[in-house]
Amino acid sequence: MLFDPFQRRINYLRISVTDRCNLRCRYCMPEEGIPTIPHEKILTYEEILRVVRIFVAEGISKIRLTGGEPLIRKGIVEFVANLSKIDGIKDLSLTTNGILLKDFARDLKRAGLNRVNISLDTLQKDRFYRITRRNGFERVWEGIQEAIHAHLSPIKINMVAIRGMNDDEIESFAQLTFRLPLTVRYIEYMPSGNGEEWKEGSILTVKEIKGRLERMAPLIPIASNSLDGPARRFHFEGALGEIGLIGPVSDHFCGNCNRLRLTPDGKIRTCLFSDEEIDVREYLRNGAGDEELRERLLEALKRKPEKHQINTRQFKKCQRNMSAIGG
Repeated sequence: MLFDPFQRRINYLRISVTDRCNLRCRYCMPEEGIPTIPHEKILTYEEILRVVRIFVAEGISKIRLTGGEPLIRKGIVEFVANLSKIDGIKDLSLTTNGILLKDFARDLKRAGLNRVNISLDTLQKDRFYRITRRNGFERVWEGIQEAIHAHLSPIKINMVAIRGMNDDEIESFAQLTFRLPLTVRYIEYMPSGNGEEWKEGSILTVKEIKGRLERMAPLIPIASNSLDGPARRFHFEGALGEIGLIGPVSDHFCGNCNRLRLTPDGKIRTCLFSDEEIDVREYLRNGAGDEELRERLLEALKRKPEKHQINTRQFKKCQRNMSAIGG
């Protein structure tokens, strides 16, 4: 098993397979996009699989694929199939913006994907365009339906709640759980990505969100399990789905952090809000053996910080854009 210097068990690896994205969400990147990582610097699938095998041998059991948008990378279904064959992976999931999910859901399920998270901040077509600067709400909704039919489970809808942008839809998202087997997760607005637009006053805290949901109906707590992330889980009586509340700003979960990140260009990142990274790409490409790569993993673990510095004077915005980190 893997433990960091603060005796947190690390069993979760988030892998960003690309920094490219087919949306331009206002809180993530500017309309013109951002400079992308050169193709030759992106890890190949074979290189990622090698890193994963070493990590899993040391105690990683939960893998999530992210981006950018992971479904735009060619060969993603075959890659998922190869990942699912690695003995020791107990949970394999993917985060997507949903634009291409309709085309991939069934193939991903057959390849061995367990579950999917879909980023969706509005249920209104016109607002979807204003937030993402692209059309595509119908495609995302069709993708959600296809994920249900493909029996990916659970299907989690990630809504970043931003005051003045989409906070009038808190109740509308919650209503989805009464008629569909979805987990709606409300996430506080974090200072990341295209953070020039981030203002503390734009945060809708999980306490505020919970208060509004409780005015709809009583929220019934759900006990967490070993594969749960940072969300506090609830459901409404009689609902098919669940509610999740994630408060990285007002109620940070650093004390229970169990994750590492692998960036598209082969850097191990130990905290979403720290710019410290450990390179593995050059080791991979310069003939390093498995033991040397294992030492890079252990070195990264030693550098994992106790907590992020949001809401402190020490906080500095990440130099990398979120699409190049993997969220």
